[in-house]
Amino acid sequence: MTTRTWTARAVVYGVVAFVAAGLLGAVQPETGIPAEVVQLTQFGPALGVAAVALRWPAGTRRLLTASGTRQDSGWPLLATPFLVIALSAGPYALLTGTAHVTDPRSLQHPFVLVAVAQLAGACGEEIGWRCFLQPLLRTRFGPLTTSVAVGAVWGLWHVRVLAEAPAYAAGFLLATVAMSVVLGLALDGTGTGRQRLLLAGGFHALVNLGMLLFMDEETGRTPPMVLFGLACALAAALWVWRERTVTIPRTAS
Repeated sequence: MTTRTWTARAVVYGVVAFVAAGLLGAVQPETGIPAEVVQLTQFGPALGVAAVALRWPAGTRRLLTASGTRQDSGWPLLATPFLVIALSAGPYALLTGTAHVTDPRSLQHPFVLVAVAQLAGACGEEIGWRCFLQPLLRTRFGPLTTSVAVGAVWGLWHVRVLAEAPAYAAGFLLATVAMSVVLGLALDGTGTGRQRLLLAGGFHALVNLGMLLFMDEETGRTPPMVLFGLACALAAALWVWRERTVTIPRTAS
């Protein structure tokens, strides 16, 4: 893949992912689909991948379906959201003197529906971020550098968050970069394309559901978002340590 082609794929993906997310967010109120169930903006990255696939079908297919032999990251990856939520919600409860727990039965829609829709939305994002952009950048850079870059773009893609208080936005960007490091390191050389999508989507959905049930950052309060960012950073540090101390053979990407 030439540098020109590599850059063109990244640019086309990024532009479509950003524009499509904005358009989907604008039309969601007209669809009647509740944001609590799923946010249509989450499918912007999937449309970005589709746009690239129309122009470079074979190359896109190779990135999405590349397989590896690593099998050790699945359960540790899916356990990480529970650690992140515990490290976020616990200190937040101590800080405020109350547990910010939402009874799933109090939601306006059945929790099973919300959980399934959250997984679908998360996969709509992750097919773009971790299944396309991550392996695309990985052909040029190492896993850690690639993960940080994808996390930064992923964070900036959430444009509305940047309109919040500076500390809130900083906490969110720290979280996206840190979660991207966790996902990038865990999925590097792991399984098939379908397995990577399900693992990334599962991680993403578990984090979203945990925040829904145990945090209230959606109110715009800064402390829960900052604590969430710090918890994600700690989880990322643990994954970096794990990757540097455990040597596991991997296939070439």
